[in-house]
Amino acid sequence: MSASEGFRSAGDPLGDTASAGAPAAGPAAACRGVGKTYRTAAEAVPALVDVTLTVPRARVTVVVGPSGSGKSSLLRLLACIDRPDTGEVSIAGERVDRLRARARRRLRRQQVAYLFQRPGENLLPYLDAVGQVRLAAQLRGAAVSPGQARALLERLGLGDRADHRPAQLSGGEQQRLAVACGVVGSPALVVADEPTAELDTAAAERVLAAVADLAGSGVGFVLSSHDPRVMAIADGFIRLDHGRVVPS
Repeated sequence: MSASEGFRSAGDPLGDTASAGAPAAGPAAACRGVGKTYRTAAEAVPALVDVTLTVPRARVTVVVGPSGSGKSSLLRLLACIDRPDTGEVSIAGERVDRLRARARRRLRRQQVAYLFQRPGENLLPYLDAVGQVRLAAQLRGAAVSPGQARALLERLGLGDRADHRPAQLSGGEQQRLAVACGVVGSPALVVADEPTAELDTAAAERVLAAVADLAGSGVGFVLSSHDPRVMAIADGFIRLDHGRVVPS
C-alpha cells in the first residue's frame, strides 16, 4: 500500500466529498471555442482567440507562452473569476459561461482553488495551519476533523507547524499550506499563477513535490510558469501564443 492510499483509508479529507469514495468522472475543466477581449478607451485587445482545451483530473498541466500570450486571462476563466465573451468554459462538468455572478462564486468556492504568487496572500493571518485547512474544507462543504487536517499537514512536511500562524511560517511553508487548503475537500481544480516565483530553490522544490503528490489524489492542477522546475513535474502542457493554443 502506498503512503497516499494509507492516508486516504484513514479518512482522507481529500476524498470526503466524493460519492461512495469513487473518483469523479470527466475532466477537471474544459474550454471550447473560447474568446476573451479586453476593451480600453482606444481599442479592443483580444486576449484569447478560439481556445479549445481540456484540463484532466489527477494531472499537473502547465500553461506556457510569452508575456502577453493570454496565460493570465486563461487562468482567470478557469478559476471562475471571469466569464468568456464567446465559447464555453466548464468546471467539473458545469458550464461557467451560463452562470450568474452568485452561482459562479458558489462553483468557485466548491470546485476551484486559486493560488496567488505571494504565499501570504493565500492565507488568513489570524488562523493557525489546522484552522486554515479546516476553514477551506468547510467552505467546500466538507467536514474535516483536526486530526485529518493534521494528517494532511504531516503529509506535506508541515506536521510540526500545525499550530503556527502564517507570520510564523517561511514563504515555502506558507505556499505548501496554501496547497493543502487548495486540495482539501476534493475540488476539481487548483489554479496557480507562477506559484514558485517568490520562493528560493529549496522551498520551490518542496512546494512542487507537494503538488505532484497531491495531484495523484484526483485533483487537477493547472499552473502558469516559466520555471523549468515547474515544467519538470508537468504531465502535460498548454502553449499559448497571441491568445491562441499552439502545438507544444
